[in-house]
Amino acid sequence: MTTLIIITLACLVITLCVWLAVLFLYFKKETLEKITIFLVSLSAGALMGGAFLHLLPEATEVLEINKLYLIVLIAFIFFFFMEKLLFWRHCHKENCEVHTFGYMNLFGDALHNFIDGLVIAGAFIIDFNLGIVTTMAIALHEIPQEIGDFGVLIHAGFKKKKALIINYIVALTVVLGGIVCYFISLSLENIIPYLLPFAAGGFIYIAASDLMPEIRKETNFKKSILSFFVFIAGIVLMFAVKFID
Repeated sequence: MTTLIIITLACLVITLCVWLAVLFLYFKKETLEKITIFLVSLSAGALMGGAFLHLLPEATEVLEINKLYLIVLIAFIFFFFMEKLLFWRHCHKENCEVHTFGYMNLFGDALHNFIDGLVIAGAFIIDFNLGIVTTMAIALHEIPQEIGDFGVLIHAGFKKKKALIINYIVALTVVLGGIVCYFISLSLENIIPYLLPFAAGGFIYIAASDLMPEIRKETNFKKSILSFFVFIAGIVLMFAVKFID
């Protein structure tokens, strides 16, 4: 029961990123545009670091190596398929080209958050420190994502208050995912180790296909170099947590 409480609290922390994203939106547009690239860079580094420094090494201890690589590949394909099926694409600015309007965007976000909850719960069930690292990586990704999602809802015609409330309700599906994973683990203990390479594949896909292309769009040389070092800082952060472990 203690593990369930920890999982629920960790998932609730992720939902707070919705409110943090809204605070960022109160910045001046010019200020937001200046810092968003660095939020995205930090997120990409944290996801890559989380995948290669924590999730995959942990998975090698419980899964045969060929099976592990296959699951990572399947996860990569799955996330690509979901993006195509649901137009599951997040922008990372206040004003973006709207890839999907309204409720389709919300449905994609709900599914995304539910999977995040599964991943967080699976990590905590295996190891507390791994759960903390996984929660950190997902939280750092959620902030720029939620800024974009909120902007998409406003573009789609939602009033700010309604967009905030609905976005938070959708964010709560991460808690549902965590609780579902916990109870599934009670009857299907062997399924949890498979979530680690699956999560790693998802982390790698999101960082490589969604976040890093945003970083590459930066044309200002100084900001481009600085964003690269922020990306490295995200990886170093994940390494530092591993060293502390």
